[in-house]
Amino acid sequence: MTGGPMTALKILIVEDQSDARALLRNVLGEMGVTQIFEAKDGNEALRFMDSAFDFVNLVICDWNMPKMSGVEFLRQMRTVDADVPFLMVTGRSDMESVIEAKSSGVSGYIRKPYSPSQLEAKLRIIAKRAHVAC
Repeated sequence: MTGGPMTALKILIVEDQSDARALLRNVLGEMGVTQIFEAKDGNEALRFMDSAFDFVNLVICDWNMPKMSGVEFLRQMRTVDADVPFLMVTGRSDMESVIEAKSSGVSGYIRKPYSPSQLEAKLRIIAKRAHVAC
């Protein structure tokens, strides 16, 4: 991995597929992230952010989820906390989706499938832009 460990990051993973959450948790752990929280959908993530938003300094969220899409969660989260960096993970690449995510306040966007090094590079860029130490 590039750079130093990312121990200052406190990340909320919002992903409906448990295997994808586990894989992401492992990759983040290899990067040195030790504070990782999980939510299986946008509703659970909103409840977490409502009670513990100060525990998180970065969100990684899947776009396609049941009950509430990632972009819907992003919009609602932005009404509570406009500053937490938000990385959208998706298989979508059409310009309309990119524009929708940007207009909703996304900090970064990464397409599936991605490599651990691509994820790390994107996280470092987002964290640096938001002045989050890592």
